[in-house]
Amino acid sequence: MALEHAILVSLSERSGSGYELTRRFEKSIGLWWSATHQQIYRVLKRMEEAGWIVVDHVEQSGKPDKKVYTVSEDGAEVMKRWLAEPDPGAGPRELAVKIRGAALGDVAAVAEEVARHRDTHAEQLDVYRQIEKRDFPAPADLSGQSLHQYLVLRGGIRTESGFVEWLDEVLEALRKGTS
Repeated sequence: MALEHAILVSLSERSGSGYELTRRFEKSIGLWWSATHQQIYRVLKRMEEAGWIVVDHVEQSGKPDKKVYTVSEDGAEVMKRWLAEPDPGAGPRELAVKIRGAALGDVAAVAEEVARHRDTHAEQLDVYRQIEKRDFPAPADLSGQSLHQYLVLRGGIRTESGFVEWLDEVLEALRKGTS
């Protein structure tokens, strides 16, 4: 996913200036996707040139005109296609942006994508648990390098477990919202 998709989701929620968009990234979408002020402005320019957004120049007294960005019809279509596209290689931040934008497209398609990712994380969790059972049957007895290896494995287990729990929660909420 490109920064463009995160911006499309944010601007679909509420039009705004580049400055306002930067502030939103710092406060909300920024929990999952970070972008500098300069990156956002470069991408906004590209998106305007591509016809994904339109710019309204708002006069301000004593200041330069303010540019307010809004998603165009073409941009909304690009976002809907992106929301519906499966992306097996997407990481947590891409998936989080899709979840955030679900209502702007096909919620059922986003739910399918979430379910695919949930299953992938559940499979990885099972692999980690098998390794734990096989290689570390007595964790209380570990020390040195074996302990360190075990601790890293536990980090993987906790991470995958957390993703599975979160994605189960997301799926339940998305399915309730579409029924």
